[in-house]
Amino acid sequence: MASSISPSDHAAPGTDPSVAHFAAARHAAWLGAAAIITDEVGRVLLVHPTYRQDDSWLLPGGIVEAGEHPHVTCRREITEELGLADLPLARVLAVHSLSPHHADVQPGTHCPGEVRFVFDGGTLTPDQVEAIRLPREELSTYAFLETREAVQRLRPVDGQIMLAAYRARLGNTATAHLADGLHILDIPALDHHDVHVRYRPMWDSPLNRTPVPDQLPVQQALAWCYVPDARVILVADPGPRGALPMLPGGTVAKADATPEDTLHREAAEEAQLTLGDPVHLGWVLDETGEVYGRVGPNARLRLAARVTAIGPAAVDPATGRPFARLLATPAQAAALLGWGPPGARQAQLAVETARERWGLPSARAAPSRSSAEGMQLS
Repeated sequence: MASSISPSDHAAPGTDPSVAHFAAARHAAWLGAAAIITDEVGRVLLVHPTYRQDDSWLLPGGIVEAGEHPHVTCRREITEELGLADLPLARVLAVHSLSPHHADVQPGTHCPGEVRFVFDGGTLTPDQVEAIRLPREELSTYAFLETREAVQRLRPVDGQIMLAAYRARLGNTATAHLADGLHILDIPALDHHDVHVRYRPMWDSPLNRTPVPDQLPVQQALAWCYVPDARVILVADPGPRGALPMLPGGTVAKADATPEDTLHREAAEEAQLTLGDPVHLGWVLDETGEVYGRVGPNARLRLAARVTAIGPAAVDPATGRPFARLLATPAQAAALLGWGPPGARQAQLAVETARERWGLPSARAAPSRSSAEGMQLS
């Protein structure tokens, strides 16, 4: 019969052979703690250690010392590695179990396995970024990286952990539980579609609320497309390096009579959305028009619209692939778009517009998910 002994039972060594046998049979593993820390546009902070042979990078964090709790380790390591004291940890984003014989365990390392906690270390202000100070004997440099680039600098299993934790933060989903880099529970929508955030520095430009000048051509029309619960729909093209989310809409074609026609056409082709009449929010100046063949200064229009129907997913005629469709709050959408503080302000303007024009409430911070197939909306 198995002995029923809890960690709080304190027996003197040698007093009961079953106690010693039970203790010897207990699973042993290292404990680790790390943090997802981002800059204001959502790039993830990685550090480059001086002691690794394979030149791989790491999330800030380290090994839990004897008698230490993981959240205490994480705070201590952030202070020691980055020089940032009292950085708040919002929640546990991921818990990961690594097998001792996993391929990413380096040869010659006598690892009994590891359990790692990944915490949400929040977003650093520019002043906090300037205040980062590294222990040069341990870390040579740091960088804020888009997730697609960050994955390339991490060991494969570390990249899987980073993505799962970061997406749990973006999607407001429950703590991700992983074993050897793979989800052991249901796979959240952002992981299922391999969604990444791409920083777009050009779109740091302010949103102009005035009418578009007559001499400035409109090359793009995108919209915050609302469903009745005040969430918005994002589309993401599942390319070979992951899916990059975008607001519905696209490039104004010669056959489009107006930018609004562009929005209706692209929303139907990419996401099978039927929209009501859109409302203008403003426009962003593209000074070069580089992606359009360097056509020169042009306007990129931003609108808001209500979704009246969602059809079954279909192949986009422009790409030959079906786009992923995601439901998110406007704040979540702004983070996923990688537009930084200007994107957050634009999302707030969209929220205010939807409240005033259509009486929509503020969206609850629910988990982002794939949009329902064939959803009919009133």
